Amino acid sequence: MSTTPARPRMTGIGRVLVILYAIMALGATGRSFVQIVERFDEAPVAYTLSALSAVVYIVATLALIFAGRRGWYVVAWVAIVFELVGVLVIGTLSLVMPELFAHPTVWSWFGMGYLFVPLVLPFLGIWWLATHHPAAEAKTPAPAAVAS
Repeated sequence: MSTTPARPRMTGIGRVLVILYAIMALGATGRSFVQIVERFDEAPVAYTLSALSAVVYIVATLALIFAGRRGWYVVAWVAIVFELVGVLVIGTLSLVMPELFAHPTVWSWFGMGYLFVPLVLPFLGIWWLATHHPAAEAKTPAPAAVAS
């Protein structure tokens, strides 16, 4: 019998959340790559922010996949809270100081270019993390196996 606790299975909304984060990771990575390769000299800050958001989405995706392990659970919290702060700060700055963001980033205007998914996603991520703590799930007894 193994003494290693079983990693909780990701089901339902957790899977949807991982898929959404993976889509955002791909979209932000593609956008930032094209922006940096084609026009980096036009707006280095904006395009670097797009690349930073891509890294955050990649880390958050991986961290959510492995969130059943305590270390990854903490990484998921850090990545998603960083994402939320980034969306709120960059979104606000793009509205009150639009001259800073003549070239859009993933988080400009609260993610308007991505149908506001960047604004909603961290709230869903935080909710999921708060309701799926790995320590709490590890204490839940597994259903007994049926002998045949």
